[in-house]
Amino acid sequence: MDKPFAPALEPEAAPAPVAARLTRAGRRLARGVSRGLVDFVLPPVCMACRAAVDEPGCLCASCWSRIGFIERPICDRLGIPLAYGLDGETHVSAAARADPPAYGRARAVALFGEVARDLVHALKYADRLDVAPPMARMMARAGADILAGADALVPVPLHGLRLWRRRCNQSALLARGVSASSGVAVRTGWLVRRKATIPQVGLDRAARAGNVAGAFAVPEAARAELEGRRVVLVDDVLTTGATLDACVKALTRAGAAGVDVLVFARVVDGRATPIS
Repeated sequence: MDKPFAPALEPEAAPAPVAARLTRAGRRLARGVSRGLVDFVLPPVCMACRAAVDEPGCLCASCWSRIGFIERPICDRLGIPLAYGLDGETHVSAAARADPPAYGRARAVALFGEVARDLVHALKYADRLDVAPPMARMMARAGADILAGADALVPVPLHGLRLWRRRCNQSALLARGVSASSGVAVRTGWLVRRKATIPQVGLDRAARAGNVAGAFAVPEAARAELEGRRVVLVDDVLTTGATLDACVKALTRAGAAGVDVLVFARVVDGRATPIS
């Protein structure tokens, strides 16, 4: 007597969590192999001095020790380091009281010394776009307190002619990197540079202020969206603050509720390398 027909059982599919783990493991393996091939062909180098390092997008030990990171205590308005202060307290320097800036608070990763200058110049003048993401990640950490309450990041704009010559706006690249780390949206259309100005390098404080007076504006189409928003203005270097003050005044006149500033490096009197 023939046995009843029993259909062959198909093998059970792997449980979804197991399959997902295998997929993730495969992706990690593929990334590791790809990374190994890239490192073999193009070994990672220090962002500043180009010495060999273990990981891409980092500084060698020598450059790291010389970068001059700004650490607390700091002046809450200017973001400059202070000689002393208590943790958890807000400190405002005598310089900020004597000559308050147009912005609310400024934050910077480092003093404008040799290493910081090399990084800024690599991004700004040497088309080293690879340094923008790691610089931006450091900026996001340095400015965590002002980013926490921000509605948008606004990069300092370039005039159209200068943007055409330089091919990219370093401030916009840094803003996009800060956005990736912080989740704060970038709004490049909220501020424009309507007047071509000569480079600020070599000008004193008064000449810098006069050079950028009236150079920035908020387009009429952006005013409704900007009104009542808290903005973080992003740039590479804070020198005298003339350019940033001009940008801040344009944003506040157009209705911004408050404007803070985030830069990679800043000049501090007596503790800086001259801009060149």
